[in-house]
Amino acid sequence: MGKIIATLLGLMTLLLGSGLWIGLGLIGTGVGLLEFFRPNMPSLKLIAQQTWNTVVSPELLALPLFILMAEILFRTRISEALFTGLSPWLRRVPGRLSHLTVMGCTLFASVCGSSAATTVTVGRITAKELIGRGYNRDLVTGSLAGAGTLGFLIPPSTIMIIYGVMAEESILRLFIAGIVPGVLLAASYMGYLGIRAWLNPSLVGEPPDPTTLWEKLVALKDLGPLILLILGVMGSMYGGIASPTEAAAVGVAASMAIGFAQRTLDLKGVMIAARQAAESCAMIGLIMIGAMFLSTVIGYLGVPRFIATGIQSWGMPPLMLVVVLLVFYVLLGMVMEGLGIIVMTLPITLPLALSAGYDKIWFGIFIVIVVEMAQITPPVGFNLTVIQRLTGDSMGRITRATMPFFFIMAAFVFIMALFPGIIGFLPQTVRGQ
Repeated sequence: MGKIIATLLGLMTLLLGSGLWIGLGLIGTGVGLLEFFRPNMPSLKLIAQQTWNTVVSPELLALPLFILMAEILFRTRISEALFTGLSPWLRRVPGRLSHLTVMGCTLFASVCGSSAATTVTVGRITAKELIGRGYNRDLVTGSLAGAGTLGFLIPPSTIMIIYGVMAEESILRLFIAGIVPGVLLAASYMGYLGIRAWLNPSLVGEPPDPTTLWEKLVALKDLGPLILLILGVMGSMYGGIASPTEAAAVGVAASMAIGFAQRTLDLKGVMIAARQAAESCAMIGLIMIGAMFLSTVIGYLGVPRFIATGIQSWGMPPLMLVVVLLVFYVLLGMVMEGLGIIVMTLPITLPLALSAGYDKIWFGIFIVIVVEMAQITPPVGFNLTVIQRLTGDSMGRITRATMPFFFIMAAFVFIMALFPGIIGFLPQTVRGQ
């Protein structure tokens, strides 16, 4: 077994390190393992079978639709509406408008399953406005990096769809499980911002002019299209009216209606959005095919069972296993992007979590949060790159500004481990779906 594991790691390092696409690298690793250790097994037939099983999965139908919805919304004035609709309500709370990034990302994440899209859409308005109003630059960029990752945790989430397919778990239950952790994590960010502003008021600039209740209520009209979109997409799923795929189709139609109504979208824009979504789906599909193929190969060779049995023999308590997995995923996040981390490691780490007493729903939320941490972990952290393009700051400065939010996420993981009911109680309401 030692030779198999060494070959697995060697091939993966060689192929992925050469710059080969992740999906092709995973397929190449699987083929190499079969050629070395099971030469009589028809690798081409197995690749064809896994490709078919992956692309015809009905649960995956929601993925391209949610990606298309995010691409369309990116071309609307949703980001401006978030700023004008929320700012009158935040001018007198501790931290004032610094909460705009967190609340804006939380709301936008409710209709967008992408961390990068959430960060770009909210950040392209809030970062410039807040820094221009005298808010501390590091506080703005750090909060945007941390809150932007909520695009993966707050449903709908593309990562949750992929995890649900690979782990054979209900996507709707995963979506529902992400609500409470997402809201609590956003509240933790806002609490941190409020405390920082209370300790050092100069971080949030000069107090803005007060607004009347009428002005606050009038500002809410700017949030109307987004609120209706959230109710249409998420409400239809949680109300049992529509499946995730049907809700995603509703979201695409509604986002197009918003874009046409705002006159920021035309048929050419729809075609560009569709092409971008198709490219993203093709990339994700290739990665999933490679991951499913490699998962089948290493399962046939007995690698996951060998590793799981070895770790179980250590007698490691569940909380210690969480620490080990957290460190493991953070280290991977330094050199890989989130989707690749999930598809490569899930066949090994999921059985470990199940053997420690955690269920698939809990581990799904855990792995989403650690992937969020990978999004703000240098040097590959994608959210850091997005913010660098928005602000022009150095990667080192952005990383330092992001660290408090990284540690908030790490602390939240341990809270989840100590109180797993935070995640489990809502999905129980849809058991069996």
